[in-house]
Amino acid sequence: MAEELVDYEEEEVPEADAAPVAKPGEQVKKGYVGMHSSGFKDFLLKPELLRAIVDCGFEHPSEVQHECIPQAILGMDVLCQAKSGMGKTAVFVLSVLQQLEPVENEVAALVLCHTRELAFQICHEFERFGVYMKVKVANFFGGFPIKQQKEMLKTDCPHIIVGTPGRLKQLVKEGNLKLGSVRHFVIDECDKVLDAMDMRADVQEIFKMTPHDKQVMMFSATLSAEVRPVCKKFMTDPMEIYVDDEAKLTLHGLVQHYIMLNEEEKNRKLNDLLDALDFNQVVIFVKSVMRAKELNKLLVECNFPSICIHRGMKQEERLAVYKAFKEGQKRILVATDLIGRGIDIERVNIVINYDMPETDERHGNGADTYLHRVGRAGRFGTKGLAITFVASEQDSAVLNQVQERFDVDIKPLPDTLDKQLYMNSN
Repeated sequence: MAEELVDYEEEEVPEADAAPVAKPGEQVKKGYVGMHSSGFKDFLLKPELLRAIVDCGFEHPSEVQHECIPQAILGMDVLCQAKSGMGKTAVFVLSVLQQLEPVENEVAALVLCHTRELAFQICHEFERFGVYMKVKVANFFGGFPIKQQKEMLKTDCPHIIVGTPGRLKQLVKEGNLKLGSVRHFVIDECDKVLDAMDMRADVQEIFKMTPHDKQVMMFSATLSAEVRPVCKKFMTDPMEIYVDDEAKLTLHGLVQHYIMLNEEEKNRKLNDLLDALDFNQVVIFVKSVMRAKELNKLLVECNFPSICIHRGMKQEERLAVYKAFKEGQKRILVATDLIGRGIDIERVNIVINYDMPETDERHGNGADTYLHRVGRAGRFGTKGLAITFVASEQDSAVLNQVQERFDVDIKPLPDTLDKQLYMNSN
């Protein structure tokens, strides 16, 4: 694995700016590090929901769930910032399913997000928590024939639609998607959705076609001071949950290290790490489509069980790769920032930043991207390991920014690392 990867920039939507602490007068909550002592039954959820929760193996709500769900199931608007891996998705999935009274051929809930993979995952969450309920859920996003989606809306209309803004706006404008019965409007990774002006305009058009009297919920791990007021324009007196200190955003069970090296040394070092470390599954982040392709090819040639995912792939192929990795068919995933946010794969316990996230006008804030990336490991309080390759002055600057903003001391990777620090005992 000696040759250097070709550098090719990927077209990406910029990240939101830095997410400072809450302003004076805003409601501020503590960080969400532990499991709460109460059980889901204390929320007085429907028996069908409680049964599904037990099937999924959940016993106690996380703190963000404990804070949000009681108000959310009463129909309150919610604006929530909580770190990756603390179960934000379950907050809106359970809240919507609890309140839902399905009516044939009526869409009751609309969930918007910025990538097709995240939409696919959210749809799966609705399906597994709603398994004992007579609820129809469907994905609507680009990459699949719109004709089939129009036909579904006509003949087998879902009660809950999860999708990306562009495709949903098209279906609404062409009169295929009727939103007059929507009671719940949810945006996941709302800073990413609303920070890009074109996507925000699509969301606004869709929003205007829904009834005035509805519940609006928005969630993200990072919410900048600029995006918060934009979110609140969609809401009525929302319950706001923010972490009180950006240091709380760092992940509780995550061990973080860096390695100083030259660009041409990355492949050899990666090879050595994959040989030396104990892992269930690994995600390796790179900065471009071409680098994802080339690195995956090199790993496969070295007999590592690797696959890759990036924007240059067809939709069916992307979802097939995501599904194969989630089901554990492959143990190594080389990825661009396409899956840097929101994607939840339980077995991932190591994240390697082969390329450090960049801070510039096009890519946004590198520290934000770093936080979302490493959040793929150590989810919901489990152990995990993040290793970052630092190969330039720009890389060092982003690493320093991460340490200062999130008050975390990231040390060089030692020669030996006790696997009990990053592997959960069975």
